[in-house]
Amino acid sequence: MQNLVILTGSGISAESGVPTFRAADGLWMGHRVEDVATPEAFARDPALVQDFYNRRRAQLADVQPNAAHRALADLAARWDGDFLLVTQNVDDLHDRAHAETPPAAGFELVHMHGELLKAHCTATGRVIDCPGDLAPDQPSPFHPRGVLRPHIVWFGEIPLHMDRIETALARCDLFVSIGTSGAVWPAAGFVQIANHAGARTVELNLEPSFGSRLFDEGVYGPATEVVPGFCSEF
Repeated sequence: MQNLVILTGSGISAESGVPTFRAADGLWMGHRVEDVATPEAFARDPALVQDFYNRRRAQLADVQPNAAHRALADLAARWDGDFLLVTQNVDDLHDRAHAETPPAAGFELVHMHGELLKAHCTATGRVIDCPGDLAPDQPSPFHPRGVLRPHIVWFGEIPLHMDRIETALARCDLFVSIGTSGAVWPAAGFVQIANHAGARTVELNLEPSFGSRLFDEGVYGPATEVVPGFCSEF
């Protein structure tokens, strides 16, 4: 039995048609990051921020899991050991793939940067499903002074589930990074924790990441090709 941790980034969803939202000029769908992806932006202009994420949420209806998502779901269904899938993506493509192919008992999926299809209360932090649009002053059902905001980790906020992730990395036998740049922390440091634990570390990416030298192995090409190929080894 082996313990497995897989990290996925935007590269695994790109072939499904999920936009990265950040263009070459640094803008997200025509907006500066500071205007739509910080707590200060939400306090300053909640209408703009809610509209930005409402549009991102609506776009999920037009995309489907691809061969890479489904290969990981198939792997999770037959994996004999603990399997933690950590995604930096806020889309629901992993969730849908695993709903199609139910995983084995040792599997867990965590969204470290939040989820587009959820919102949370500004007063209590409680999370609620959010399949539709949010109004600028959407009242929270949990607290009279709370409003609902996108359940997204914005710049300056701490990623979710970090204790769970670091515990799994410290005891994993195999760590695989898929479709990530290796430039965003703390995820960029996961390979170092896995290396310290003595795990085999593998990078699957379109091209070598900033941290490619830290991995034992690297396989490069489109996610829909390299991920199914890698998963077929098990």
